[in-house]
Amino acid sequence: MADSAVAPGQRQSPLPAGPLAFGAFQGEFHDDGSFTIEGQGWPPLRGTWQAAGGELALTLLDAPDGCDAPARFAFRVDDGHLTLTLVGEDACMPRRMILDGSTWRPAGEGEALPERVIRRSAPPEPPALPAPAPATGAWPSFRGPDAAGIASGQDLPDHWNGEAGDNILWRTPIPGLAHSSPVIWGDRLFVTSAISSEQDASFRPGLYGDGDASTDRSSQRWMVYALDKHSGEMLWERVAHQGVPRDKRHVKSTYASATPATDGRIVVASFGSQGVYAYTVAGELLWSVDVGRLDLGAYDIPTFEWGPASSPIIWGDLVFLQYDTQQDSFLLALDARTGETVWKTERDELPSWGTPTVYEGPAGAELITNAPNFIRGYDPHTGEELWRLGGSSKITAPTPIFTDELIVVASGRRPEQPIFVLRPGARGDLTLDGEATSSNAVVWSLQRRGPYMPTPLIYDEMLYVLGNNGVFDAYDLATGEEIYRQRVPHLGSGFSASPVAADGKIYLSNEDGDMVVVTAGRDFAHVATNPMGELLMATPAISEGILYVRGTDSVFAIGAPRRP
Repeated sequence: MADSAVAPGQRQSPLPAGPLAFGAFQGEFHDDGSFTIEGQGWPPLRGTWQAAGGELALTLLDAPDGCDAPARFAFRVDDGHLTLTLVGEDACMPRRMILDGSTWRPAGEGEALPERVIRRSAPPEPPALPAPAPATGAWPSFRGPDAAGIASGQDLPDHWNGEAGDNILWRTPIPGLAHSSPVIWGDRLFVTSAISSEQDASFRPGLYGDGDASTDRSSQRWMVYALDKHSGEMLWERVAHQGVPRDKRHVKSTYASATPATDGRIVVASFGSQGVYAYTVAGELLWSVDVGRLDLGAYDIPTFEWGPASSPIIWGDLVFLQYDTQQDSFLLALDARTGETVWKTERDELPSWGTPTVYEGPAGAELITNAPNFIRGYDPHTGEELWRLGGSSKITAPTPIFTDELIVVASGRRPEQPIFVLRPGARGDLTLDGEATSSNAVVWSLQRRGPYMPTPLIYDEMLYVLGNNGVFDAYDLATGEEIYRQRVPHLGSGFSASPVAADGKIYLSNEDGDMVVVTAGRDFAHVATNPMGELLMATPAISEGILYVRGTDSVFAIGAPRRP
């Protein structure tokens, strides 16, 4: 196909005719040299185009700030599909974000998806499963039992200092980058990491809206570590996988953002496109499962790839994994002993990052998932959908939580940014009608109050919601009455870790490395701000009187000094 210069008024065009689609966008390059691109939540892009020498120059009309100059894109047309790649720089953020790397298809054309193949591997003679240690003090998965984030009878100190060593029982360096949290069973603490061969590999903390992926695509080692929770001694370390990542990660994320899970017999680590790995608590490989490449990112711009973060959970003899991607979304239940697939349920979903939760009540168990199209409940034995609730955010990260009588699911992407409080046991479509905020199944709900990243906390009949920007809300769990709205001191770069609580205190970890202690209850009171000396992205764990904190470089054990 010959390239040509096209000016307004000419009819010859090297570009596909008719409406095109890419992600959440619709566009058209008209024969008269004009173009339009529109997408919900984005300013429309309108302007003129010229094609010459395999490049497309795009100039915007009524351009927003920074978008006055034209941008050049290399273009390719294959079977009616238009692919654009930015040439040089473009200071116009919306134009660059939407168009660079995009492939536009004729509007209405479906995308052929390759069949996803799940491959299981295991040693020829898998090790026998050990008997689990007593569950006393267990913190088995993300944010502890049932993702509740609560422990009692801990007698934790109010003050400590990670740099000076005050009330630090031990500190163990962990190499690599990871936002995964520690999990605990018996005397063992487990963490994961991804060690890049790029010496200056990093992530970027802070409050910002950039959707860029990290440039680190170097070879990595995906690691699982076991520590003695009393001394911090490294008991064992295993390389689960080594190689070049099959996916990208957000500039704020890592290649080991999913928290492992343990039941005292095994520890399961999920590394997204690099697979799922199960070891005995003694470090013997039990099985691994390759689920294929997982493409997670911006729901509206598929070229923005952010990587996974949903963590595995173990329920009985099942391991549950939530994989919501750009192309095919599904829930997966694996046999915890063998890694064999027990069931796989397809989902019509956008990418999501929340960890599932199992609620067990009088009407039976419900596997609850938080996702953009629908919050859903499933039968954990079969994967059959029991109920669904619409009205969620387009980006969802918090994990569902519950009490005996209520289920709470929230998310923080605007404009919806909802909090839903549900009654267990409902069936069917629970989506609220019109402007309704409650129903037989929905006890109460709020808009524009949900958290973007941190999972809410239910504690002593109150619901606490921490925003990335440090706004801390407290509600009456039963009624939704707002008790207070406060801004946490020492905001810094914001909050990604979820709050945890013990003995009337709530612990909030900010990204800059300060742990803020506040009182629980109807009156907000700031107790202390404790520096750790490292950035804090992971959610702490609590076990038998010790607060375990994972920083960017170390795991800390915080507690009052033990008497000899």
